[in-house]
Amino acid sequence: MAQIHKSFSTEQVKDLFKHYMDKQIERTYIQELLGIEKAQFFRLLKEYRDNPANFSINYTRTSPKRLSPEVKENIIKELQIDKEAIENKNIPLKYYNYSYVKDRLAKVYNQSASLPTVIKCAKEHDYYIPRKEHKKVHDREVLTRYIGELIQHDASYHLWAPASGKKWCLITSLDDHSRYIPYGKFEEHESSWAHIQALQSVVIKHGCPYSYYVDCHSIFRYVRGRDQVHHKFEKFTDDVDPQWKQVLVDCRVKPIYALSPQAKGKIERPYQWLQDRIIRSCIRENVSTIAHGQRVLNAELDRYNHKQVHSTTGEIPYLRFQNAKEQGKSLFHQFAIPLPYLTYKDIFAFRTTRFVDQYCKVTIKNLAIRLKDVEPRQVVDIRVYPLDDSLIELRFWRKGKLIDTQRVKKRELGLSPFQL
Repeated sequence: MAQIHKSFSTEQVKDLFKHYMDKQIERTYIQELLGIEKAQFFRLLKEYRDNPANFSINYTRTSPKRLSPEVKENIIKELQIDKEAIENKNIPLKYYNYSYVKDRLAKVYNQSASLPTVIKCAKEHDYYIPRKEHKKVHDREVLTRYIGELIQHDASYHLWAPASGKKWCLITSLDDHSRYIPYGKFEEHESSWAHIQALQSVVIKHGCPYSYYVDCHSIFRYVRGRDQVHHKFEKFTDDVDPQWKQVLVDCRVKPIYALSPQAKGKIERPYQWLQDRIIRSCIRENVSTIAHGQRVLNAELDRYNHKQVHSTTGEIPYLRFQNAKEQGKSLFHQFAIPLPYLTYKDIFAFRTTRFVDQYCKVTIKNLAIRLKDVEPRQVVDIRVYPLDDSLIELRFWRKGKLIDTQRVKKRELGLSPFQL
């Protein structure tokens, strides 16, 4: 019955009910004073009327004090699985996750145990590793006022599913204000195209954000002294726009670069949470394929976005995102295909240029392609849009006009499925 026994004695509550029955105090005043709802007020009043002499507000434990053998057995079973994973040097787990074990009890065994009970059981049976104290704690404050003001974007490369024997790359985008994760996908290899796809997904679904926050990986930023090819004609940092940044510019989105690993703290924490739970789930489900791993990831993202109260904001990320949107607290702007382009395939694409030879052909890698409606010795802009793992659409532009569209197989260009 609420927690009124911590602030009031039984005699004080009985005195309030007596005055109410004598019509000396209003019900709403008593409810406000005790901090209870109308239903609880009348329930307590009935108990008082039925037996005034024995009426009490003292709290009595109704759940059993002892942990049942069945629940204890399943707690130890789950902790033993975690112990074997922690002791495996190839698996990036260092600690036990007692909240995860508590959730497994409810989801898999239809049993319940409090978090302190799980921790107590773990300590009693040597399933406990004290966490190291960090010398410097990164600032967890929400610094943005609007959704879409800052999208944090990154990739994490780990052995997510030990049974697969392969490391996968997890690409994720996170809205700073709401902590909502609108995009999360496993890729077998990190590539510019995978990051462009992530950008396309966010923009098509939610609109163009004000800025994207990324690290200085060569996919996102050209850095002098690291990325130059010809030393004689070395360009300065940001003199060259990588493919991903060119797409960002077309969407009118500002790139912001983290200058140190510590600056990526906010996106790293969701990664740690996802990494911890995904690996444990993949172990228990014996995940061996990236498709199965994606299903596990989708389930964890759904839990994170729609069910879990975020420790920093105190709100469920998706609800915080939607509430901000309804209140007009958004810096997302509607995506519009810039002229003269005709489709999203012209924007979320790789870009290159070629000279047309005397036979009205252009050569891309090892493939010569004849074009129509074009004169020799002209320059054409080409937008390259992969349709799937094997097929590419080439869109040829000349002076603001689409002059040809062709589809070719990646292998005809001498590319593997993951080279774009």
